[in-house]
Amino acid sequence: MGRPSNLSFSMIAAIIGLMVAIQFQTVREPVVRDTRDTWQLREDLMKEKEFQSKLLLEIRSNEEKIAKYETERQQSKEEVLRETLAELKTEAGLTEVTGPGLTLSIVPAFNLVVEGGNPPSVSPDMLKRLLNELNMYGAKQVSVDGERVINTTVIRDINRVTKINGHSLNRFPIEIKVIVENSQVAEKLYNRMKVSSVAEDFFIDNLEVKVNRPESQLAVPAYQDTIRIRHMESVKTDKGGGNG
Repeated sequence: MGRPSNLSFSMIAAIIGLMVAIQFQTVREPVVRDTRDTWQLREDLMKEKEFQSKLLLEIRSNEEKIAKYETERQQSKEEVLRETLAELKTEAGLTEVTGPGLTLSIVPAFNLVVEGGNPPSVSPDMLKRLLNELNMYGAKQVSVDGERVINTTVIRDINRVTKINGHSLNRFPIEIKVIVENSQVAEKLYNRMKVSSVAEDFFIDNLEVKVNRPESQLAVPAYQDTIRIRHMESVKTDKGGGNG
């Protein structure tokens, strides 16, 4: 009876010792929780909040710009109309224009003028041919003897005197000012007009066309007369005018 009791006691003691050892180890080395996932979530949350804050700032900025544009649009209707009117006047030739270009001078060819003969005169056809050639080679704005050439300009012979916009071309030299897009175009126009057959044809009328070197800044005067528009009517529509 003594041996089994000793064996049981030994087993119980061993179990108790093992439990005490485990408890001691647990107390001495506490379990450390892995918090890396939590911090990562916090960082992601902070990034999302920052991104959301940036989006809100951009939305607010865009809304302010839209409101500003709308206010400016309402306040600047009159200014827009003025700018449009100014552009239309420029295109129609009603304003003075400056820019790169060159000057041509029509003068009598004295070596071809017979003494006692009739003084030379510029024919409307020759002047039109010359202007057409200038336009073909890049002329944007042109004036002849101080008269601006526009779409409605009339060049014709009245009582054997060539007139442009009602202005008589009976005094020499007759100066033609030409404005082009840029200095390169001006140089090309100069070279072409120096060898132009149209310019040479003026010799038939005892006239010479002198082509002067291009200039960086040349002024062409505005059209002075009233532009008369014929055969044009306003379009009638069923829609009324709006404020937009």
